[in-house]
Amino acid sequence: MRLIADVHGATAALRRIAQAPGPLLILGDFINFIDYRTNEGIVTDVSGKDFTDKMVALRTAGEAVAAGALWNEFRKGREEELRAAYDKAIEAAYDDILAPLDGTEVYATYGNVDRPALLKARLPESGRFVDGEVVEIEGLRVGFAGGGIVSINTPGEVSEGEMEAKLAALGPVDMLCTHVPPAIPALQKDVIAGRAKGSGAVLAYLKEYQPPFHYYGDVHQPQAFTWRVGATVCRNVGYFRATGRATNHP
Repeated sequence: MRLIADVHGATAALRRIAQAPGPLLILGDFINFIDYRTNEGIVTDVSGKDFTDKMVALRTAGEAVAAGALWNEFRKGREEELRAAYDKAIEAAYDDILAPLDGTEVYATYGNVDRPALLKARLPESGRFVDGEVVEIEGLRVGFAGGGIVSINTPGEVSEGEMEAKLAALGPVDMLCTHVPPAIPALQKDVIAGRAKGSGAVLAYLKEYQPPFHYYGDVHQPQAFTWRVGATVCRNVGYFRATGRATNHP
């Protein structure tokens, strides 16, 4: 069993690992809006490099309000034009990133940058969209709960209440798979971007049910990749767009 997260448009690397034997679990963020290392992505393709450079500078400085104001000013008077352009680019991005998975046993949940309905609809027949459910994989009960924390109101964000409800529906599992980490400082804070993305609901679930393993992604450059919460080993499976590597279980 192999696990990856934060694919963010890394089609060539995904094609390579999709050819290896065994099930592949993908824990969200399939498409690439902005690569904060290079500023490449859908935002640059649609809105231009100058806009993206300014947006990245504000967001990495923690200026969320100013970033929102920049976006509102940029889109003013051409909302429908930009919406149509982004929709077209996003659909093309899903077609590109999901094509290498055809024929591979895939279990996919979504992250904060994803459009869950579109991801579910475009997955190849060999793939299964999983969210708020338990699936038996290689003899293990694996629970999936997709979505990122609420930040800028993207379709892939879920509230803490929604996450809590998803996790409660799972009950005890052998392995928990989420996009977001638990709300533990060393796991939830990106040391480059400076943002904290942890979920208190995920942490509460781990404390209550103590699954042996918890795998997740979302934070590209955490302070720590592995942590223990009671009997649970928590592991960030890594920023796939940068590493091109999968995490093997166990």
